[in-house]
Amino acid sequence: MQETAARAGWRGVIEEYRRFLPVSEQTPVITMLEGGTPLIEAPRLSERVGARVWLKFEGLNPTCSFKDRGMTMAISKALERKAPAVICASTGNTSASAAAYAGRAGMTCAVLVPEGKIALGKMAQALAYGARVLEIRGNFDRALEIVRELGEKAGLEIVNSINPFRIQGQKTGAFEIVDVLGDAPDIHCIPVGNAGNITAYWKGYREYLEAGISTHTPRMLGFQAEGAAPLVHGHPIENPSTVATAIRIGNPASWKGAEEAISASSGAVNIVTDEEILAAQSLLATSEGVYCEPASAASVSGLLKFGVPEGSKVVCILTGHGLKDPDITIKSVPKPPVVDADYAAVCSALGL
Repeated sequence: MQETAARAGWRGVIEEYRRFLPVSEQTPVITMLEGGTPLIEAPRLSERVGARVWLKFEGLNPTCSFKDRGMTMAISKALERKAPAVICASTGNTSASAAAYAGRAGMTCAVLVPEGKIALGKMAQALAYGARVLEIRGNFDRALEIVRELGEKAGLEIVNSINPFRIQGQKTGAFEIVDVLGDAPDIHCIPVGNAGNITAYWKGYREYLEAGISTHTPRMLGFQAEGAAPLVHGHPIENPSTVATAIRIGNPASWKGAEEAISASSGAVNIVTDEEILAAQSLLATSEGVYCEPASAASVSGLLKFGVPEGSKVVCILTGHGLKDPDITIKSVPKPPVVDADYAAVCSALGL
């Protein structure tokens, strides 16, 4: 079994998996050594569900989300074709990643986000990395419609997951899982928002199977928030609503890819509530020491809610770091008590 963390000599996903990616010697590789994220075994969670569970913690990528895997490819290819600028619609993580990688490439990045619907940590990142951020009076789906139009009429490079190079980069997460475990897991649990990630992981698992590196592919189990579950309901949701901002999407761009992944793997897509998502987020932090953002915890809340066959090998994707959206945590836990700066007062408050 290989080491699970960003190991010595790690070169970023393009160089590590070049033979599986559409790049050439002429492609200028824009990287911050993304990928190589840890696959963390979760003993308490495993005991609770009667399976062997690992957490693929994508929050330890350079901008603290899985988006960096796809963005290294999208920005590298945009620079190769000499695109004048890049643009994306975002609920937060894409904007942070696009802004960072565009900045590293010396390119202009424009971002459209829904007004008042982006987590503070993600907005801070996009602004800090120098993106031209516009808040629109509308939701993510409307923002993406405008971005598509700008790509068509103004020639800007769209770096949302409708960009096929994003999917190419994100599929490397599946490669890493197989490299570490020695084969594919039995079950792969993943949050589903715009559906590019489930599409990408399935692509990666299939390619490793075809290359003879793995012996099987996993069942793909996707989980959507109750107020933003278009795949489950079978139609777009006009006004999606959930505490998990990263998956607050009513009309996924990669809808067909997600359906293919679920169907071909004999998988499923199900609903988890906001309460279940926040409970899973808390459980991971307090019992496994892993702090992920709410959307990430959808994979674990789904595992807890629907279960898996006993003894299964399960990988849950945690798509982003908890510090992306600290406001949710602060609002959902009791406020710390304030005590006098006195030994006796502190002992009393601690029950000592």
